[in-house]
Formats: sequence, C-alpha cells, structure tokens
Amino acid sequence: MRKLWLIFAQTTTVGLAIWFLATILYPQWLQPRAIREVITLHEGNVASAPQSVAASAPAAHAVTSYSGAAHRAMPAVVNIYTSKEVRSSRHPMLNDPAFRRFFGNDDAQRASSLGSGVIVSDKGYIITNNHVVESADEIEVALADGRTAEAKVVGADPDTDLAVIKVDEGILPPIAFADGDKLQVGDVVLAIGNPFGVGQTVTMGIVSALGRSQLGINTFENFIQTDAPINPGNSGGALVDTDGNLVGINAAIYSQSGGSLGIGFAIPASTVKQVMEAIIKDGKVTRGWLGVEAQDVTPELAASFKLKQAHGALIAGVVRGSPADKSGIRPGDILLSVAGKDIQDSSAMLNQVAALKPDETAPMHLFRNGKDITLEVKIGRRPRIAQR
Repeated sequence: MRKLWLIFAQTTTVGLAIWFLATILYPQWLQPRAIREVITLHEGNVASAPQSVAASAPAAHAVTSYSGAAHRAMPAVVNIYTSKEVRSSRHPMLNDPAFRRFFGNDDAQRASSLGSGVIVSDKGYIITNNHVVESADEIEVALADGRTAEAKVVGADPDTDLAVIKVDEGILPPIAFADGDKLQVGDVVLAIGNPFGVGQTVTMGIVSALGRSQLGINTFENFIQTDAPINPGNSGGALVDTDGNLVGINAAIYSQSGGSLGIGFAIPASTVKQVMEAIIKDGKVTRGWLGVEAQDVTPELAASFKLKQAHGALIAGVVRGSPADKSGIRPGDILLSVAGKDIQDSSAMLNQVAALKPDETAPMHLFRNGKDITLEVKIGRRPRIAQR
C-alpha cells in the first residue's frame, strides 16, 4: 500500500511540473478552443479556423458599410428647385410718377426654394412633399446623372403633405418600395436628399419610433421618427433601409435652430404608395368621411364611462346630415372599432375612416350607456373644404 502511495505522489509531482513548464513555455496550448480560434482569425490565419467561424468574418465586415444601399437608392433621388412670383406692397412714394420713372412699376419679385424628390415610376413620376411645390410657378428637377428638366404638378394631397410631379426625360430609374410592416424601432436607415442646396447627401441613423401622431404637422399623421440627420432641403427626399428600399419620405424636423437635432419625421412608404397611386390615377385622393368630432379617451374618462380600458375615440360632436348622423351615432358614444379594426385613439379613428371607400358600408362597434352596440354606417366622401 505504501508503495502505491509513493508511485501516486511521484506521478502527481511530475504532472504538476510538466503543467508548470507548459504554462510558461507554451501558454496557448492551455487556452480554450474558441479563444484560440479568435486569436487565429485576428492574426489573419483564416484558413486554419473552423468553417463556421471563418464564414462569420465577411458578414461582420459587411455591416461596416452601407454603400450598396446608398448606390442603389441615390439614382432615384432628385433635387427640386422651385420659384414663384411674390408681390410686395409698394411704398406710397412710388405712386409719384417721378419716382416710378427711376424705379419702375414692377412690384413683383421671384422667391425660390429647394427640396428633394424620389422617382417612383420609370415614366417620370416623382413623389415629394406638397409644401415643396405648393404654389410654385416653375419647377426644375435635377437628376442624379446631371440632367435637368422642367416638371409639372400631377396632383397634391395637403392632408398628408404629399405631391406627385412629372418630368419627360425618357426612362428613369424608380426606387423600390420596402415592406413597411417589417420596419422596426432600431432598424438602420439612410436619409438621402439635398440639404441646404449643397448637393445630394446621404446621412445615417436608426428608426427612433413608429406611428408618431398628434404633432400638428398634417391632418393625417403616422410618422416614422428617425435620428438620421435631416435638414432644410431634405424635404421630399428618401428614407431607405439597408437594402436601399424606400421606407418613407422625409417630411419635417423638430428644431429650434433650423438644423437637425436628431428628431426627424418621415411619411411611411405605405401611405406614400397609397397617395401616389390615387394621384396618378385620378389626380387627387378620395377619402372616407364619418362627420364627427372626436377626442382621446383618457383614463379619467374611461373610469367615468365605466369602460374597462382607456382606448377608443369619444364622439364629442356629430355633423348634422353626415353619415354618422344618419346611422345613429350620438355625442357621448365611444367608438371602439371600425370595420373590424380596433381604435386606440382619435387619430387612429381618423386614419381608419379615411382609408374606407365612399359609399362603402362598414360595421362600427361603439360603447353607449355601459353597453356594446354595433351600427352599420354608409361612409361618405371627405369634403374638399375639410382639407387644409
């Protein structure tokens, strides 16, 4: 027994001595395999690394550049220059013929502005913001390849601040639309436009928020918020994903200085496509109309109405003779869903109703006097006077 113990002790001593020498002379032998693989990659010996690790190296390198997305989208983004005649009030002294002899009779001046646009059809249709081309007498478009052309307004939709213009310059490269339902907060996006007139510029950021509304910018609001730098001149430009597909049209920024503060807003591609197709087809956008004045349901209102959750739109007023009036909707009702889609607030209600076709009959679920009721409402046509 004593002999076995001596053999064990000697073996252990020799093993510890070997381990001690190995840690000093060849420390890499004792590192875990994963760490050795990383060191091997770092030293450039990719061929000796396992296939799975080597395959991940190009993927990690690819996300360091978005040049592919930029080069795919940039040819479809144009610069827009507009001008219009502005008449200023004439000083009383200019009524004197002697003064008019030297200063002339023309009180008109030309004001110019700039913006951006996105080619959405190879037939020359370009989408931009309504405020970029509104009231313009002359519209000039500068294409990415250096060509310039005069454009005409096909139609505009002030409620979403979108407009479609057209140039006749042969076949143009249209942008591809992204699937808006797949866009998520945190996704990387690129903003392409003509800030301050310096020329086509690409900036990068992320999607900061989705579904921003009640900002007082447009009648219908469902903005993408992004921190990609957007400045004056970017209006009407493209917001694209990392594949170069259009996710939105840059429309506005939150700023106290006129420059970017990291809060920009873009109109979603789904809205852009809907408005664009309607304008190209009919020259205008036709929307559904209910004829109510609504407000959000706050937790206090929900408690007073004995509603389980604070959601829906409280009907504060009904226009006489409107579709709502004819169908029996009353002030004090809480609209919970339209055509099977739940309503979270008054803004969502406005958007849901506007998406319906005039003369279409839609079921509306309401909460009245503690009870759930459903009414069939024949949707009307949104009056033009209601547009801003």
